[in-house]
Amino acid sequence: MPSRPVLEIIQNRDFLLSTPEKSVHAVAAHMKKFGAAAVLVANESDGKLIGICTERDLTYKVLAEGLDPKTPVSEVMTRDPQGVGTEKTFGYALHLMHEGGFRHMPVLDPDGHPVGLISSRDALGLEILNFRKELEHKEALAEIL
Repeated sequence: MPSRPVLEIIQNRDFLLSTPEKSVHAVAAHMKKFGAAAVLVANESDGKLIGICTERDLTYKVLAEGLDPKTPVSEVMTRDPQGVGTEKTFGYALHLMHEGGFRHMPVLDPDGHPVGLISSRDALGLEILNFRKELEHKEALAEIL
């Protein structure tokens, strides 16, 4: 399962995108509306990824520091996040996330434009699928015995 291409994980899935001048309040409200844990931030002029803003960024850098909700997201986002290309495997991306200590990773086209977002939560879906197969296998064995 981790050998699936990242493109297969993100296909038909929306992701949130912001520009750097948006307020953290607007970004947080957008995240709440769509039930998202992260927003990718792209340069308005060329559309290239320049950052990512996660729930953790909002909690630690805005709330915990008492920043004004009108603060631009560019001031609290994680700049130049590591991304992964669509041709890479999900296992490769999980490895990078584990090594880097982060839970979200932008998926980028060859020119650096965001095309999706993967999360460590995506691995849970694989685990559930494997668990289901294992359970079905055990039930089949139980019937035989």
